[in-house]
Amino acid sequence: MFILGISCYYHDSAAALLKDGHLIAASEEERFSRIKHDYGFPHQAIKFCLEEAGITAHDLDYVVFYEKPLKKFERILMTTLQMFPQSYAVFREAMVAWFNEKLWIKAEILTELDIPNEKLLFVEHHLSHAASAFFCSPYDEAAILTIDGVGEWTTTTLGYGTANWQSPPAHGWRDDFQLGRENKIDLFSDIRFPHSLGLLYSAFTAFLGFRVNNGEYKVMGMTPYGRPNRIEDVYKLIKVGDDGSFRLNMDYFAFHRSTKTTFSKKFVELFGEPRVHDSTFYTPTTHPQKDHPDWNDAIANTNQVYADIAASIQRVTEETILKMVNHLHERTGSKNLCMAGGVALNSVANGRILRESAFENVYIQPAAGDAGGALGCALYVHHALLNNPREFVMEHAYWGKSYSAEQITSNIKAAGRTYEYSDDIDKLAHMMVDDMLQGKVISLYQDRFEWGPRALGNRSILADPRSAEMKEIVNARIKFREPFRPFAPVVLESEAANYWDGIDDAAGTYALRYMLAVYPAKPEMGQKIQAVTHEGGSGRLQTVRREWNPLYYRAIELFGEATGVPVLLNTSFNLRSEPIVNTPLNALNTFGRSDIDTLYIDGHIVRK
Repeated sequence: MFILGISCYYHDSAAALLKDGHLIAASEEERFSRIKHDYGFPHQAIKFCLEEAGITAHDLDYVVFYEKPLKKFERILMTTLQMFPQSYAVFREAMVAWFNEKLWIKAEILTELDIPNEKLLFVEHHLSHAASAFFCSPYDEAAILTIDGVGEWTTTTLGYGTANWQSPPAHGWRDDFQLGRENKIDLFSDIRFPHSLGLLYSAFTAFLGFRVNNGEYKVMGMTPYGRPNRIEDVYKLIKVGDDGSFRLNMDYFAFHRSTKTTFSKKFVELFGEPRVHDSTFYTPTTHPQKDHPDWNDAIANTNQVYADIAASIQRVTEETILKMVNHLHERTGSKNLCMAGGVALNSVANGRILRESAFENVYIQPAAGDAGGALGCALYVHHALLNNPREFVMEHAYWGKSYSAEQITSNIKAAGRTYEYSDDIDKLAHMMVDDMLQGKVISLYQDRFEWGPRALGNRSILADPRSAEMKEIVNARIKFREPFRPFAPVVLESEAANYWDGIDDAAGTYALRYMLAVYPAKPEMGQKIQAVTHEGGSGRLQTVRREWNPLYYRAIELFGEATGVPVLLNTSFNLRSEPIVNTPLNALNTFGRSDIDTLYIDGHIVRK
């Protein structure tokens, strides 16, 4: 049985294909279109999924869309009419978008794929999120938390899932694993628009000079340079109960009635003038020696205010989510937690959940945002609606497209570059380590690209993590991005607890392999890996086992043998404002436009 899931027209359009409940292929459209956060119809992602399975659309048993458009249209229509005439601009823009494309998504899918009407199904947005985490997890039952901006009406859900497994999987499973449960997801509590933790965070994202739905992770990057001294002011915008339920004070927001801004005049009166987008950012914390080339005391102090606000909204977000998680544990009594929705990409909050909550095991969908909904809706139909037993666990994120040796060599030659080749993993890993020990920055491109927003060793830029200067080199000469932006450490799983506090047993296994949680570095270890230790001494780490990615693992292992530090700097293989590379041509172009020294591309070694 083949089931294709689709998400589009809001954020991060994507497609995912199941064969008998097993994931075959998944990709965001942006990887093919090269438009970051592309939300258009995922023509190319769908084509890739079908080609990867060797089928056509006529072989599909079901096609599933990740939300119910009519319910979403109802919410937009009702909320804009309630705010009329202040919401006229929103109403006009929404009606143009909906009557041009969004309202006709059913007809578009049926026409695009040439399938009969009975093959097309729709699943509610937050059910898609919930299924994307729970039905990919290794648990037979779990509490479920979904948090994002907004789906149809819902912005946050609490739930509980049970799964009917075909047989006990051969992994490190609990002794009380049970067969014969019903495949079911019950989202028993929710919070509805306009009250949204995701939209609250996005309002601060815009205020701090970043693009909404694109720059939220930059707010997290700014946070360590600030002091959370505006928490009381943030709580003027949101009232949070002991159980994590919340309501926004809508006097401070404009996202429900404006197409141009997410926050109101009252917000500005409280927090001051917004930061100018892409303005230079440095503070007394980022440059305690005042050695920034454009140093100005007034600018630095103003930027410090913005950093303090970032730290404050981040802290309130963490505390709110922790209250939700603790309430959910009390409500369900489960040992396991599954999370999805865009807010589940808040890696600092995730780290606190792993360390501080009562849950013993946590699984977070690596494509937690709208892209993951394409996978979730397909899984929901296969398991919850059709009641097929579970067999699949998402053990890795390598579900994208790979390219042949012939395609790689022809692109290298067309780019006018020479190469050497080896298919010996050990030799390649030694070469990679030799480069990094010489202070070179390398890029690693291999096999299928990653599902989700994190580069996890198949489309990565790698470097020596030991000196702080390497962070500046990669930010300025490779990524061409803001100097405060941190990099991630990648470490052998067996060594992670030696470098970061709070890593004990299985709780963070999946979150850490997908680079979804921040942990505090041990004080004596943070100094050894300065390029990947954030201000304040933490890191958003990725752990690796040999079986997940042999070459990646071997390079880290050899670097550890040579230096005593089994850690590398890892960042996504792309330049600022571009999607992570997909094709060999993407890789060669990015290699040529940056100061990356060596490109390792499926055994081909290209040097400058």
